[in-house]
Amino acid sequence: MIALRKPSGLQVLPGGLFQQRTVLTQLQWREACKPNCSSNQEMAHPVPVHRLGRGTSGVLLCAKTKLAKIRLAAYFADGTAVVKNSDSASARRKILKKYRALVTGIVEDDEVVIKQPIGMMNYHGVAKGLYVASPSGKPSLSKVNVLERDTEKHQTLVEVEIQSGRPHQIRIHLAFIGHPLLGDPLYDSGGQPKCFNSEVDDRNHAQDGGYQRPVNPVPGDCGYHLHAHQVALAQPITDVAMHVVAPLPSNLLMRKTAELHG
Repeated sequence: MIALRKPSGLQVLPGGLFQQRTVLTQLQWREACKPNCSSNQEMAHPVPVHRLGRGTSGVLLCAKTKLAKIRLAAYFADGTAVVKNSDSASARRKILKKYRALVTGIVEDDEVVIKQPIGMMNYHGVAKGLYVASPSGKPSLSKVNVLERDTEKHQTLVEVEIQSGRPHQIRIHLAFIGHPLLGDPLYDSGGQPKCFNSEVDDRNHAQDGGYQRPVNPVPGDCGYHLHAHQVALAQPITDVAMHVVAPLPSNLLMRKTAELHG
């Protein structure tokens, strides 16, 4: 397997406006540049096994073999099944992801558990529909811990542990409780989109194999503050416990730590 520190602004898989400049295509290019790469077909197709939003930075796991891909995919599927079938947090899980995020407003409670289901709605500019907070959606669970409150800037630094892996789950869940990610161009309080316009931008994205860009915000727009900080998992072949950490960007460090770094 490969653990990458993905930068904000890089798409993981081809889609929408971004067809070529993706983690997947860079992995393929990296493999193609290796000498004698055709001698081992098992290693010839490294792929990401989960997604991070284009604007999200941090740890991204990729499988180098078919066996690793199958087992890592099963870890993520099992975690979601625990959320769907049990309210117990003690169920053994083979993978655990923790994120750090900066949200608008002051989160009053030190700990918040969010169980809001996530479903889809029709949305101009997203062909398959947009993921939003929906009572008829699929079960989802996020645990939020407050790290630091900044009353002067009216924002809160939080750590989020996700027990399920719905698309845009953290962005939706934090917006649902009234604290959207700082700078999120898409989701507003309640976990719904800010805009429903259907106009199309005239700018051409053909140079990347993409499409005309809608004027209203879409999921791939950046600007929000979210980082996949830590992943704990069982190594997919040996089952040995692993802990992968992606260093935090300066805007998501706690204030005292940031002052020391400064």
